[in-house]
Amino acid sequence: MRMRRTDLALEARELWQEQRGEMDALPGVEAHKRLREGIEVDTVRVLDGRGEQALGKPRGNYVTLALEGLARREDDIFRRAVHAVAAELGGLLQEVPEDGLVLVAGLGNRAITPDAVGPKVRQNTLVTRHLVRQMPEHFGHLRPVASLAAEVLGNTGMESGEVLRAVCGQIRPACVVAVDALASRSLARLCRTVQLTDTGIVPGSGVGNHRMGLTQDALGAPVIAVGVPTVVDGATLAADLLGTDDLPDLGEGRDLMVTPKDIDSQVEDLSKVIGYGISMALQPGITVEELDLLLS
Repeated sequence: MRMRRTDLALEARELWQEQRGEMDALPGVEAHKRLREGIEVDTVRVLDGRGEQALGKPRGNYVTLALEGLARREDDIFRRAVHAVAAELGGLLQEVPEDGLVLVAGLGNRAITPDAVGPKVRQNTLVTRHLVRQMPEHFGHLRPVASLAAEVLGNTGMESGEVLRAVCGQIRPACVVAVDALASRSLARLCRTVQLTDTGIVPGSGVGNHRMGLTQDALGAPVIAVGVPTVVDGATLAADLLGTDDLPDLGEGRDLMVTPKDIDSQVEDLSKVIGYGISMALQPGITVEELDLLLS
């Protein structure tokens, strides 16, 4: 039986429990829920091989923030969402030296809106490496940050992993933060969720175009992945709406991917939240207002 497609560890855990009718703890996996800035945060930790086999995810930490408030335009939601993303990302960056160079890599195709999250996040990220190097007397207190929009294979003839490996070999970052679009199992989480993980990422996995994995082994530096689900597989969505565990055969529509009709505005909103959140995590003490001035 074909499995439902999802890149979210939270949903993989839900599917495991639903398929077995169990709500008990999953062997090799820890999970807990909390609030930050009024935003629901779920953490899933894959501890060992049992957890990896059950969820199909490498061991590590997976933090999921529910940002439904953005679509509802709740009071002060942009600031709260930015602070929440920054705080959770900061927790995953604790082992990275405070003055260590960080490379922010936006993955995806800027010409296809559901896949443009990565490139748009790069545009909303504060870049400081050149300033720290050229004018240390004024900007030496900042962490050096470089950014790159790693385009897709069809546009460049190079896998994004190849591009990043070459760049990492040249500038030798202490950490890579890679941003990409993901797939969800349901419409409810599309453009409503941000997943952070310290396990790296496989570009193109959201639509089944698996490429070279971006991991510490591949790039020579720890990789923090930031992902936003912008599409849902057609068969997965149909099964979810019908309340069945069996994925229907959609015939010629088997490769159909579904995205919200207002994907343009949602990608713009989330890209700004994530870009600002990354910048605040990398530059503690900077404010949303200062980022507005510096990135405008």
